[in-house]
Amino acid sequence: MKKIALALMLVLAASPALAISRYNPLTMSCASMRAAIHNQGAVIFRYQSPRGLPLYDRYVRNSNYCDATDYAEWTYIPSKDTPRCRVLNCQNIDNLDGMLFVPHHQL
Repeated sequence: MKKIALALMLVLAASPALAISRYNPLTMSCASMRAAIHNQGAVIFRYQSPRGLPLYDRYVRNSNYCDATDYAEWTYIPSKDTPRCRVLNCQNIDNLDGMLFVPHHQL
């Protein structure tokens, strides 16, 4: 029994952490931001607004990375090379206002 417990502990310790990566989009190009989202599935971008307030949110590859009551919708955030980089963000399904189908956008 001790061998099984030890083996289980080693497997759990060796598994990768499930933490989500955090980036500052103002230090990345739009293409590298989109590549990070595509490669990791979901990332958090944190940056300062023009008013100096900290802004952050979770950006995803597609709706599969959102909660069951959310879907991926296009939005824009600033990057190093452009003020409007097009990425996907999870939005509540109630925002669809009577649409029959949930859009399935993909980055």
